[in-house]
Formats: sequence, structure tokens, C-alpha cells
Amino acid sequence: MADDATTSGPGDAADPAAAPVGERPARRLAVSTAIFSLATAVSRVLGLVREVVAKNYFGVRGPVNAFEIAFLVPNTIRALVADAALSSAFVPVFSDLIEKGERRRAWRVASTLFWLTLLGLGATTALFVLLAPWLMPPLYPHYHPLLIGLSQLLFPIVALLGVSGIVVGILNTYDEFSIPALTPVAWNLVIIAGLVFGIPHVHGTDHKLYVYAGSILAGTIVQVLLPIPWLRGRDGRLQAVIDWRDPAVKQVFRLMLPVTLGLGLININALIDGVIGGWLVSPDAPASINAAFRIYMLPQGVFSVAIATVLFPSLARFASRSDLTGFRDTTNLGLRQISFLLVPASIVTAVLAEPFTRLIYQRGAFTPNQTPIVAACLAALTLGLTFNGTMLMLNRAFFSLQENWIPTAVALANLFFNALLDLN
Repeated sequence: MADDATTSGPGDAADPAAAPVGERPARRLAVSTAIFSLATAVSRVLGLVREVVAKNYFGVRGPVNAFEIAFLVPNTIRALVADAALSSAFVPVFSDLIEKGERRRAWRVASTLFWLTLLGLGATTALFVLLAPWLMPPLYPHYHPLLIGLSQLLFPIVALLGVSGIVVGILNTYDEFSIPALTPVAWNLVIIAGLVFGIPHVHGTDHKLYVYAGSILAGTIVQVLLPIPWLRGRDGRLQAVIDWRDPAVKQVFRLMLPVTLGLGLININALIDGVIGGWLVSPDAPASINAAFRIYMLPQGVFSVAIATVLFPSLARFASRSDLTGFRDTTNLGLRQISFLLVPASIVTAVLAEPFTRLIYQRGAFTPNQTPIVAACLAALTLGLTFNGTMLMLNRAFFSLQENWIPTAVALANLFFNALLDLN
């Protein structure tokens, strides 16, 4: 859940280190992409290490499946209304105001969105905590008290990552990518530490799963706080102000509906897969699918997410200037890079799915008889790796043009088709 970076300030375009926002040379974009990719790679590897540690303690059978559903619900809501989704709706509007020289108004809009997001998602969190005993049992027919308690503990990550989406969006607009990209590294390290040092001191699987959930919440707090100091030194600051009448604020919310659907549907698909799998296939299906999904997301995050995130602010600036040549060339560059990297990655992962699963997970509570089902899930997921990476780049291109309903319509069709296949 992050982004990446280098700092820069206003100055002469001939000086790459002091180029104004929107005038970065192609070489700097390449460097930013490389740095972001490296930071994202470290984050994804640590994410996989986190999963290895968790699977060592819990495997993919039994109560851990309740944890998976309890985490999937806030993670899906987060993908729809917070984090990258909010950032993707916010960046084009914020960039457009900066390009027009309305910097003071841009920061006022950012401040308004920061507080509206915190208040709105905070209220949503409180409402969910109250309603969880009725909302969660229909999603998974097992371990209900554990399922409800874990979901209540984990849901605050939605509000936390909502405000993080605004902070990350501001930094990305100023071509600051490395610090946001490192925040998931801290997130994973906190969770790994919580598992390694916390679980040996508690007894019973339920208590150990609460340690896991508490570690995720603690890691999210660290992830939100870490990039905030890098807002200092910009040409504005976040203020305690709510100007909801500003048309730019309304524009962000208008953009958010299609953006959240377009970016969040992969998480909705994951939730649907887990819920249908838990009801119709096996009580252990959610954890098996998630274990495969974590391996699948390694090349997806290192390559396609990195490229699309770094190129997105440039696309937004080209769109703001109506520079269709620069916009087209940058989009084509991203598509070529993603295809070049993900086609071989998908082939290798599909062919070696079982050895990869065995090497990564098979230890502790993850026994040899759990490997084939996770490997089969991984091979199936890998078939869509290149297509999902390409769609991520195309989605960002449409978002930068503030033409968000086309990718959303495609994503909704994909969601329907996915659910249909699950039921069959």
C-alpha cells in the first residue's frame, strides 16, 4: 500500500534537481520508477515474509480462515474509499490547481479532503463496529465470535488509510515517491515483529490471531504517520479547515465513485472468491486463496503498480496541459514496460507454481498436503497477471483525463464475470 520518491524544489527546468513540478526530464522519471520499483520490491518481499511467518504459525486450515475474511472486509472497503483510490481521484484535481498557479487553493482543497475523509471514515468505522455482529456472520459460516471480534479490531485501518491517501497524493504530485513507497516496508516490519515476539507469549489459536490483527493495526498507524514529516518544505501545508463548497472538492468526490470501483474491484473479487469459496468449496478456501494471492501480488506490485504509480502524476500534468503527444507516449511507455516484465513473470510463475508454493510456505503449520491446493490457486491467478497489469496502467491513464467511467464499466463487467465463474 505505498509509493516512492525523490525530493525537489522550484527552479530552472535545465537543472533536474531544481526543476519545477511538471517539468521533470524523462531521465528523472526513469530514476523515480527504478527507486519506486526497488522500494516496492522490498515491501512485497517483506509482505511475502510476513505471510510465510503467519502461515508457519497458522497454516491455511481452521480459524485462520475467519481472520482472512475479517481482514478482507476492511481491506476491500479501504480499496474502495481510501488509500490509492482516494489518491487517484485527488491527484488530477490537485495537480490541475498547481499547474494553474492556484497553489493556495490547492492546499485548502487538500486540507478539506483530509478532514472530511477522517470524519467520514471515522464515523463509518464506529458504525461498522456496532453492526459487525449482524454484518459478518452471513459472509462466512464458521467461527462467528472470532470473525466478529477480529473484524471490529481491524476495521479502523479504513479511516487511517483514508487520510494516508491524501498525504500520499500530495507527495506524488510533487514527484515524491520513495518515502511513501517505504511506508509498507515499515508496515510489514511491525507485523512481522508482532508475530515473532507476540505469538510465543499467548496461548490458543484465537488469542494468537488477535495478536496478528493487533499487529496489523499498529503497522497501519506507523504507515500513516511516517510520510507526514515530508510534507514540510512544500509550497503549502495542511490546515484545520473544511471548505466543502469549493468546486474542486466536489470534483474529487465526483471522480471518486468510478475511481474507487475501477481500482477496488480486484479486492472485491478477492472478497467474493473468499466468501463463495468458504460457503461452497471448503471452510479452508479463504486462506488458501489468500496465500496464492500474496505470491501473485509480488510481480504485480513490483512491476505494474510501480510503473503506473510513478507515471500517473506525469499523465495528470500532460492531461491538464492538453499535451496529447506527451500523454500518449507516456502511456505507451508504461504499457510496453509492463508487458515486457509481466509476460515472462506470468509464464514462470504458472509453470513453477507448486515448487514456488512449497519453497515459500511449506513449514510449521503449513503441511505438505496444503501445498497442492495453494499452488493450483496460484496457477489460476497467474493467467491474469499481464492483463491486470495492463488494465492498471490504462485505468491510471483514464483517471488522469478525469474520464473515469470507461475503466469502471470494464471493471464491473469483470466483477460480474468473476462471480459467475465462482458460482459455476
